[in-house]
Amino acid sequence: MSELSSEIYEAPQTIMRMLALSQSLLYTLTPDLRAQAEFPMADPSRLDWDFIPKSDRKGVPIAVLDRHQRTIAQTLIRSALSMKGYTKALGIMAMENVLRELEADRHGIIAGDFRSQDLYFLSFYGRPSFEDTWSWRLLGHHLSLCYTIVGQRYLTVTPCNMGAQPASAGALAPLAEDEDLGFRLLHALDDRRRGQAVIHPVAPADYATRQVPFIGKVEYPDYIDLGIPWYRLDDADREALKFVKDEPRGVAGSDLTTAQAAALTDLVHCYLDRMPEEVADGYKRRLEAEGLDKMYFCWAGGLDYGTSHYYRVQTSQLLIEFDNAIDNGNHIHSMWRDYRNDLGHDLLLHHYEKERETGHHLRTRLESSVPDE
Repeated sequence: MSELSSEIYEAPQTIMRMLALSQSLLYTLTPDLRAQAEFPMADPSRLDWDFIPKSDRKGVPIAVLDRHQRTIAQTLIRSALSMKGYTKALGIMAMENVLRELEADRHGIIAGDFRSQDLYFLSFYGRPSFEDTWSWRLLGHHLSLCYTIVGQRYLTVTPCNMGAQPASAGALAPLAEDEDLGFRLLHALDDRRRGQAVIHPVAPADYATRQVPFIGKVEYPDYIDLGIPWYRLDDADREALKFVKDEPRGVAGSDLTTAQAAALTDLVHCYLDRMPEEVADGYKRRLEAEGLDKMYFCWAGGLDYGTSHYYRVQTSQLLIEFDNAIDNGNHIHSMWRDYRNDLGHDLLLHHYEKERETGHHLRTRLESSVPDE
């Protein structure tokens, strides 16, 4: 990977804050809790960013942390997000309280055992250390935040998933911006451009690319969303909604009017701006350099609020998917990904190749260049 292509991942201030806070949190944990929190970089669970409720989730749940540890954990999460992104994450976690009450008649008192704002798990992979390579994440229902630090120089922040069930409740509507900006762009399109953008009258039940660790050249949505068998796609739906990396669907940004292009840019920035400014700015520079001809927007499903709907933004490097199909548009999944560097993929391959040639600095600094016999 060239210096030019890797420079967008340089985020020294964010990385340093993450390192200090991760070390501080790990130092405060009891040996048993620390054993629950730490894993080797090669542990298969690092690639599992699925955000459904799971009883076998890896890591340490916020529920078992004491007051001081929770403060450090929340400060760590804040270090990894902008203030806008952090408040969205807090809203998503708080929505679990609403969901617990909505499901009380069906599940009774046990609803609180799996619908809780404290059932979000922190996991650390590798060793958080200067000049080292490591990873950490926060994972739970509808929230999946994954960070990979390569050689304490490069930072990747994808996959980044946020969801909301219900989409809104009282004052809580954590992903209203994601939805509103999508509708704003769709409704700004004239008939010709909207005809290009709308690829199918049926929305997928979940992401077209699902929750695979690394996006392939072609991905198909599942027939159903997990645990929601009443919303079903057929083969024709799946073919119409499929994702093809080298053949983006919809209307190109370069074919939009100035106002429409601004609405598309605002939509993309809504996702990038979940991250610290240092991270978001790198991606924005890359997208600006590429231009709007590499950016495509497509839509599926209903054309108004209160319907099942979906949109996708696809560039040469990034993928954004928004899905609000279940319960007639009252259950949001919203995420963005980096084709080359989800979970640090290409950066890690390049880093490990260099290490094989030169050795790991944290090891070579302790070894004699020419031992004295």
